[in-house]
Amino acid sequence: MTSGSFGKIRELFGSSVELSSLMDEVFLGLAITDLERRILFMNSALETLSGFSRDEVWGIPCRDVLRTSLCSYHCPLPKVTESHSSVTAEGNLINRGRQKIPVRVRTAPLHDIKGRIVGFLETMEDIRAHQGGDDKAQSDDSFSQFIGRSPRIRDILRLVPVIAQTDSSLLITGETGTGKDVLAEIVHNASERSEGAFVKINCGALPETLLESELFGHKKGAFTGAVNDKMGRLRLAHNGTLFLTEIGDLPLPLQAKLLTFLDDKIVYPLGCTNGFQSDARVIAATNRDLERMVEEGLFRRDLLFRLNVVRLHLPPLREREEDINLLLDHFIKLFSTRFGKKVKDFSRQARHVVLNYAYPGNVRELRNIVEYATSICSSHMIGMEDLPTYLYHGTEMIGTKNGLKGRLSTPARPNSSLEKSTMSWASVERQLIIDALLKARGRRSRAAELIGWGRSTLWRKMKQYGIQS
Repeated sequence: MTSGSFGKIRELFGSSVELSSLMDEVFLGLAITDLERRILFMNSALETLSGFSRDEVWGIPCRDVLRTSLCSYHCPLPKVTESHSSVTAEGNLINRGRQKIPVRVRTAPLHDIKGRIVGFLETMEDIRAHQGGDDKAQSDDSFSQFIGRSPRIRDILRLVPVIAQTDSSLLITGETGTGKDVLAEIVHNASERSEGAFVKINCGALPETLLESELFGHKKGAFTGAVNDKMGRLRLAHNGTLFLTEIGDLPLPLQAKLLTFLDDKIVYPLGCTNGFQSDARVIAATNRDLERMVEEGLFRRDLLFRLNVVRLHLPPLREREEDINLLLDHFIKLFSTRFGKKVKDFSRQARHVVLNYAYPGNVRELRNIVEYATSICSSHMIGMEDLPTYLYHGTEMIGTKNGLKGRLSTPARPNSSLEKSTMSWASVERQLIIDALLKARGRRSRAAELIGWGRSTLWRKMKQYGIQS
């Protein structure tokens, strides 16, 4: 059997039924492995949860794909083999996007007609919706509620319970890094749909053909390479929420198809004339000016009206200065715990620098700065030498409580190539990579650890910015 052929179920119905089609109708993640724990099949729900496609993981050990906290010391398969019965345990899955997801894993033996174990069936359930608020707040990879007391953030959070109880489409706007993803998940978790899936797709991350397949699914043979039926994200989000980030990058043909779904809630997979009902709430987010895009003919006016039933706008970090101290303290505690460090605070001079930086990358950039500084700090206090070098050089500053505005006149550190007075997020990210490579003496694996990225992400970013080491 190959990755493109998963067999058929015979003698159950009048004719054979494809195993993949049957398993894809189950909204719980499913995987089948052989005795050597190599993956033979996984369904669409598990593809979405893990971030891997079934074709690329066929024959790979499950511990390298379904990377849970159970794999190292509490793998259930030996116990299942010994007892010939199923075992249930809870742990954390690290998916392809390096997101930490609490899951419930049930592992059962598969027997042949002679009673011998020939493989295993694993089910994986996302249990984030069942966990208490305290556990969510301690999540390593995202904070489940906004850290902030500024008036604009308080106003937004006051609206969340009301918005969450409706099924109306929601449009979240704001600059990159302001927390649109976090807000969307807060709305989902506060709604009656919290028991359902929260399914996310980046509209700018895939070419049009693949994006259509990811959203709406496809039938086997719909295009070259479509060797199996695929359930789209809209069907996976049935009774849950579909979050469309970077909606401004959605191609015009797909805008029309999405508008049709919003009107009748029916999904038409590629190559299929029959539609499927999906009761999914749609939340969209963008950092682009959709009204201007409408005027330029790049975005459908009717789709904007349909998405813009409720709109929330997240302010940039420079407009919520009173929240920066709270965020700094939160991230120091978070990363000190993660890295096993005893870092407690910034030095007075270092805090002065980070409090007065403009943060073009908003909360995401602030988080990266604290993660980087905490990871390389060798004492209990983050000093100037632990900060990324670009913070030292004429970057645009914002006001503070004592009324300070303008630029920080801190002496330049030697051997820095950064001289621009203002920086784009790409420039910030490029300099962050250079700093990490210098600290790691050119070792890419160590540099990736310092930044908090995977090695493949670092390699891709280095190629993007033309960095060689």
